[in-house]
Amino acid sequence: MNNIFDQRISVEGKTQVPVWFMRQAGRYHNHYQNLKKDHDFMTLCKDPKLACEVTMGPIEDFKFDAAILFSDLLFPLEELGTGLVYNPGPQLDLKLSKLDDLKRLKQDNFDPNYYQFQADAVTLLKKTLPETKTLLGFVGAPFTLYAYAVEGSHAGSLVSSKTGLYDGRYSQFCELLLPNVYKEMQTQARAGADAMCLFDTAVGELNVSDFKRFIVPNIKWLTAKFKAEFPDKKIIYYSRNTHMNHLDVIEDDNIDVLGVDWRHDLAEVLNRYSKDYYIQGNIDPCWLHIEWSKLETHLGDFWKHLVDSKVDFSKWICGLGHGVLQHTPEENVRNTVQYIHDNFRY
Repeated sequence: MNNIFDQRISVEGKTQVPVWFMRQAGRYHNHYQNLKKDHDFMTLCKDPKLACEVTMGPIEDFKFDAAILFSDLLFPLEELGTGLVYNPGPQLDLKLSKLDDLKRLKQDNFDPNYYQFQADAVTLLKKTLPETKTLLGFVGAPFTLYAYAVEGSHAGSLVSSKTGLYDGRYSQFCELLLPNVYKEMQTQARAGADAMCLFDTAVGELNVSDFKRFIVPNIKWLTAKFKAEFPDKKIIYYSRNTHMNHLDVIEDDNIDVLGVDWRHDLAEVLNRYSKDYYIQGNIDPCWLHIEWSKLETHLGDFWKHLVDSKVDFSKWICGLGHGVLQHTPEENVRNTVQYIHDNFRY
């Protein structure tokens, strides 16, 4: 059995760098768009057979080395009582604009089977996915979910979210949120996910001091609890728009993989952190929008920079610096994955 971490594919005496993309199953893909003609987004997430079908689309079409469960990171907010609809993007009925708004959230009596739709999808995927592919589960990281609960999105300066770190909203919200997020992680892992991703797309708006004081302890609470129950499963923590100083203060032995965005020099990240973590990233998603001849040159230069920097390729998982963008040409995704498989070898 092969996986993207410890057992890699050998080709002609060289080892192949594995690759998967965030949002590899989604709006850019004709396979997804054809399903979307007959099913809304919530149904695609919550019907296990459809979630399995969406997840498998890019594996069968583009030959990624890992599949990531097709779902959405905001479902813990729905379970907490914020309301959640997609029209087409997420919309919440309740936002945490002030401390008293927390009283309107569900405080207890949570449904123990709420995340069963994810478990059922993971079970189907384990039966469907080739043994050579790794199956990734995922959840939203606490601050990113909190920012959505406060702002309704993670765009902009997040003034209300950031001031909420100091007025009690964040800490009290996390008392309700963390057990729910852990339940989601637990549900996916018990069903058979090989690894768990924590996606923190909003956290880069925070300065390093606030990141260390407020964010890292909650991340460590989740990762320690998860590793205690699932010591053989990997944990991937991706943070968007963070800097090296943010990564420096994480210091979490339970995290196996750090995902970084395209703003980082990947060679520098690998040389600095690969003794402690695998590193995932960090091709600019916008590169996939340029004509193939230029993209191919960029990919070649990207690889050469890593070779010249003498990075430890055994600790690298190739990916994008964020997710595949909506209007990305499918052919560029297909060509990029093929190029990586053919050329990113060490």
